[in-house]
Amino acid sequence: MKLSSKAQKIYSEILEETTKLGDLRKFAKEIKKDHDLAMELWSTGKFIPRQLAILIMDKKYLNQEVIDLLDNDIQNHEFDEQNHLMDWLMANQLSKDKRIISLIESWENSSSKLQRRVFWYYQARLRWMGNINQSNTEKLLDLIEKNLMKEEPEVQWAMNYTAGQIGKWQEEYRQRCISIGEKTKLYKDEVVAKNCTPSYLPEFIRIEVAKLNK
Repeated sequence: MKLSSKAQKIYSEILEETTKLGDLRKFAKEIKKDHDLAMELWSTGKFIPRQLAILIMDKKYLNQEVIDLLDNDIQNHEFDEQNHLMDWLMANQLSKDKRIISLIESWENSSSKLQRRVFWYYQARLRWMGNINQSNTEKLLDLIEKNLMKEEPEVQWAMNYTAGQIGKWQEEYRQRCISIGEKTKLYKDEVVAKNCTPSYLPEFIRIEVAKLNK
């Protein structure tokens, strides 16, 4: 797609290695919603313009068909960029609309690994800040125990993170979540930066619970 002069100007300004998420949020605040411009920036196939595109999309144009197209495009990126773009899309668009949330809740068995990741990451986000009034916790833990080690790495992380949030906030499930980590040993050898919480469930839960008890 040939970019309009407006899109070309923005594209030129943001296509810098020094551009940070805070810079993109400033651009988005000035632009507000502009779905046509978002699709122009998306068409470039570049990571940074696609991050800005996600911020200025209009969610009323997002349905399963459109999300599938965005998903297919995202899968052309490298692994870390794929996960970032899909998580960014979820946080800034998909989780902001009840209509789309109903789609997310149907993605447990999606053929798309990125949509399955969103299903699980959304479940984890529901439990942030101790929101434990969820009716599907037992079911989720059953699925994690059954399928965690069969899943794609992108989805494994989100499933594991969901178990971590459950174990952090719900004492009655804590040992069960710790046992999942002990049994699978997933992320046990992960090296994390200083002050970062490891993903290995026994350590994640120990550290996060200690923070709650301070």
